[in-house]
Parts: sequence; C-alpha cells; structure tokens
Amino acid sequence: MTGRIALLTFHRRVDYGSYWQTRCLLAGLARRGHAAVVADHASDHVRRAELACALAPLGDGPAARADVPDKVARIRAFRRAVAELPLSKRVDIARPETAARADVPDKVARIRAFRRAVAELPLSKRFDIARPETMEPADLALFGGDEIWNPHHPWYGGAPLFFGGGVPARRYVAYAAGAGGHDATLGFDADRSARLGAFADVSVRDDNTRRLCRDATGREPEIVLDPCLQFPPPHEAPDAEGPPCIVVYGHGFPRWFADAVVAFARRRALPIVGVGHRSAVADEQRLAAGPEEFRRLMASAAAVVTNVFHGCVFALAFGRPFVAAASPARRDDLRDLVALVGAQHHVVDETRAATVDTVLSAPADAVVRRRIEALRARSDAFLDRVLG
Repeated sequence: MTGRIALLTFHRRVDYGSYWQTRCLLAGLARRGHAAVVADHASDHVRRAELACALAPLGDGPAARADVPDKVARIRAFRRAVAELPLSKRVDIARPETAARADVPDKVARIRAFRRAVAELPLSKRFDIARPETMEPADLALFGGDEIWNPHHPWYGGAPLFFGGGVPARRYVAYAAGAGGHDATLGFDADRSARLGAFADVSVRDDNTRRLCRDATGREPEIVLDPCLQFPPPHEAPDAEGPPCIVVYGHGFPRWFADAVVAFARRRALPIVGVGHRSAVADEQRLAAGPEEFRRLMASAAAVVTNVFHGCVFALAFGRPFVAAASPARRDDLRDLVALVGAQHHVVDETRAATVDTVLSAPADAVVRRRIEALRARSDAFLDRVLG
C-alpha cells in the first residue's frame, strides 16, 4: 500500500518493552518501504499516572482511581490501630529491595531518557486521547502493544481509542496486540467486541489474547512475534557495555530463585546488574538506564534473569542465556511466549530450582531458534498481506 500508516500503541510509557516494540515495528515497516508515524495521543491524567508509576518503588503502578478512597481509609484505620500498640522509639529499617529517596534522581534521569528517545520517533501531531477524531487521518491504523487491549489497565483501560473508537482511518489492523493481565475467561464487553469486529485483520502475540479475540469476533486471529523479536534492535559486540555481567530485569523474585541466581553468579565470578528496577541481589543498580542503555546491557549480558515478557524477548532476540521465574502473579503472556517458541525449560519454579545453573549456562537451543525463524516467516507473511 502507498497510503499513510499511523501506529497506535502505548509509545510514551516509561517501559523498555513499550518503547522498543514501537521502534522495532517502525523499523520493520520502513524496511518494507512504509514510513509510518506514531499517533501521538496525550492526556494529563495518563502523564501523571506514568510519572507516578515510573517513580514508584519497584515500578509497581498506582491503584485504580476508584479504589483510592477505600485504600486511603484502610491506611488510616491501620495507622490508628498501630498507634495504639506499645511501640519502641522509631528506628529506620534497611530494606535494599525497596526504592529509597536516594533512587529518585536516577528514576528522574530514566524518565528524561525515555522522553528524549520518544521525541526522536516519527510522531504525528499531538491529539487528546479522549478525542480520537482529532487525530490526523490515516489510510491504515495499525494497533499493537502487549497491554493495548487490557480494559483494566490502570490509566489506558477506559480509552476507546485503542479499540478503534473514533479513529479516522480507512482500515484498522492489529499487529502483535495483547490484552496484558485480562484473562480470556473474562471476555470483552459488547462494545469492545463490536469494535474489534470492525478490524480488517487481527494478529496477536499470545494465546490468551487469541482466545479473547476469537470469542469476541468469531474469527481466529493469527499469532505473530513481538516486534522486538520479529525485527530485533541493533546488536553490538558482546563487550560493548563493559565486562560480562548477569542482567536482572524484573522485580518481586521469590527467595529460592534469587538464591539460585546469586549462587550461579558467585560460582562464575560474574557481577549482577539490576536494570530499571532496584534489585536486592544486584551488585550494581542501573536505575537511570534509558532505552539505549537497556538495549546495550541486554545485548552484551552473559545471562539474563527476568520474570517479565520483554526480558525473555530481548534474551531470545540477542541469543543470550536466560532464566525466568515462574509466578502465579505474572501474566499469561510470558508462559505463552516460551510455549510458542519451545523454550518452556527456561521458566523454572521452586521444584526446578536446581536447573537454574544449567539454564543460565547456554542460550536457547537450535530447536528454539528454528521455531523463531518459522514464526518470523509467518509474521512477515501477515504484514505482507495487510500492507499489500
């Protein structure tokens, strides 16, 4: 096609996966001769929520707005009850896993690094997220992102924009869309289902979102690769970011997992570097790392330790050894990813703690690499079809 393509995603999130999947998809489209732009939606509410999330300890997002009064009331009730206990003189407790006031400058630096990186993307004229009809018209609106169809996202979930509501485009297509933590058993409401039914083509990144879309529209969407795995970012030499290290990306790791990772690092005499979130096991914290520093760290890592989807994606894209902690609190997308590419053994639970050493000692095997190549061919075919 020769018309205008607008990419709709969460491009301003202070999140490595959100940024890089946007940039990688733009690069993949450019290689096909399509100069897409990112639809630059804006909202003061979203901006404040993103800042609160980026500055929060461990990167956890704020509670949903509707819950705040009840949670504040509960906090006050607990404070009153605790104040009646026989308390000693207050002391400061050292909790290395909790982000302290001293982390704030690094987190501010990371926010600024993301803003600079996003400013270099090909952005449309900015428009209000609540007024999608004011977006610059496009021939094709291309939707994507791992949380874009999560109706319960704390600050984006109520926006009709990401389901095509009011978007001025001739065709709607989704590439590698995801519903985040919205389980397929919950379904979509009638309005969202109808909007998805108006899409010309839909592809998703995980089986949970596939089932959601199938049940909502009666059509079977294709499963394709995340843009960061389909169109991997540039990959420098392994020593581009200094001596080899183990990169930890994620938070909330169980103690048995952290102990196994530390034991492996000490046996191999490898330092542990935490990126993005403060890590209790890290020898060095890279809390200020922007998108480029993150990319370089992941590309040059001796091994990657994670419990998030894009931690696995970057390790696979760069051919780095990796292990992910299984957790019932984590979304289905990580489990779906490793099942899709045949890398299930890289996700371990406490019964398999003894395998951490083996899994971290070598990158994904030839079977996984062949599966990824086959999926790249399938993903290319989808894009060739929808782009014409």
